[in-house]
Parts: sequence; structure tokens; C-alpha cells
Amino acid sequence: MSTRAKVFLGLGIYVALIVATALIFGWSRNDNNEYQPQNEFKLDTWINLPGPFDINKAVVYVVIASVLTVLTMVYVARRMQQRPGRLQTTVELAFTLMRDNITRGNMDSRMAAKWFPFIATLFLFIWFSNMIGYLPLPTATEHKITILGLQVPSFALYAATANLSIPLCLALVVWISYNVEGVRAKGLGGYLKSLVPAGVTGGMAVFIFILEFFSNVMRLLSLSVRLFANILAGHLIILFMAGGLVVLLGIEALGVITLPAGIILFIFEVGLVATLQAFIFATLTAIYLGGAVAQEH
Repeated sequence: MSTRAKVFLGLGIYVALIVATALIFGWSRNDNNEYQPQNEFKLDTWINLPGPFDINKAVVYVVIASVLTVLTMVYVARRMQQRPGRLQTTVELAFTLMRDNITRGNMDSRMAAKWFPFIATLFLFIWFSNMIGYLPLPTATEHKITILGLQVPSFALYAATANLSIPLCLALVVWISYNVEGVRAKGLGGYLKSLVPAGVTGGMAVFIFILEFFSNVMRLLSLSVRLFANILAGHLIILFMAGGLVVLLGIEALGVITLPAGIILFIFEVGLVATLQAFIFATLTAIYLGGAVAQEH
């Protein structure tokens, strides 16, 4: 059978499945008054602690990502061999990417040696945070299931980076770091002066300085919102395509159409978006650090 025939056969079976599902379950709408998919991102307090230190699932995901980052690198570092295995080869490729492409590609060797551990940690922490966000874990406390007589939370997808506070904290650390580095290298006056391109004078220099100053502050939003919005949007699309839209509209047969799309989006998010967003955040961090000490801004 030719490839074309196989494609048409597959499409025909898929359409027949949609028709059969619609005939069996109907295409009528049932009102949904109980399940609210958006509540998957609600942060219910799990453990009450004094002050703003309550434990919720976002805190747990941050701890898991931190532990995985540290343990993975320590485990690999203690088992480095002259003839690397598959795990060591993968780690070495990631190391080369972080060191040569991200760090050294945006600053001189001396500064790269100083800031590489920070940038690599950012990349790995964000990557682990994004990746575990696509693993179904028992974190949906609103809906519980019974296992061996015990009420346990149902499985759900959630990522710490889908909560704005986490990317914003990371962006704040980056913002403070590169501004401090710029002031340390040029002095406060020299650093502020470097915001205006060479050769611009008079009233235009004042206008450019104000624009560059606010542009510098807006980097907090560009770093944090980019990561937050991409991960949150990906999780929402997967959630709605995989079943949330069916429940909200109350049309069971719709799941035959949306579920394949949800699976494709899930593979796309895991295979590309999780790594790409970690790479972009780390690269922008290196660019900002290198630009802060550059002689000509």
C-alpha cells in the first residue's frame, strides 16, 4: 500500500470514529456546573506557616526542580569517565552549549569564567522546572481520588514557571546582577552615561537616556513575562485540548477531535518549548551581563 493510500485510510478511519462517537454519545450540550479547568492553576495552601511562607504546590515544584538540578549535576560530576556514556555525552553537549554558545558568545573569557556557573544554573533550573511541569503529578487537591481507602489528590499538570512570581524572582536576580556589574565596571556615572549611544548630544541625549532607562527597567517584564506566558499558555492549551474544552462545552463527542490535538501539542511543548524558553532566558541573561560592561553600549 502506498504512503498516500495509508494517509487517506487513516483519515477515513479517523472521520468514521468521529461520526460513530457523535452517533453514540450525541452532539448535544450538557451544562457543566462543577469542573473548572482553570482551577488547576489555583494555589491552595497545603501547610500554613508564619508570614508569607505557606507551602503550596508551586513551592513543592520549585523544591523538586532545585533538588533535581543539584543531584543530577553532582551525580554526573562524580562519575565522569574518559570514555563517556550516553548520559555523560548528553551532559557534555549541554555544558558546551551553555559555556560556548550562551556565555562566551556574549562576554569576554574572564567575565564568562566568572558568570558561567550562574548562567548554567539558571538554564538547568528553568529547564527542570519546565520539564517536570509536563509530568502528571498528584497535585490537584480540589479533586481527590480514592486509592486503597485513602483520599489522595488527582493527577494534574503544573509548572512553577507558570506562576509569574517564580520567573519574576529570577528576572529580578538577573536585573540586579547585570546592573551591579555595570556600575562596578564603569562607576555609577559612567554606567548611566553608557545608556546614551556615543555621538548623541543635547536634548536628544536626554530623550534617549529616558528611553534607555525605562527600557532597562522593562527588561524585568520581558524576561519574566516571556517565560511565564509561554509555559502557562502551553499548559492551558494542553489542558483544554485534552479534555477541558469537552467538559466546559459539555459535548463528549468533541473529545475525539480535540484529544489528538492535545497529544500533538503536548509533544511539541515537551520537545521544544521547555528547552527553548530555558535557552532564551539564559541567553538574554548573558547578553545583558555582557552589554552592561561593554565599552560602547
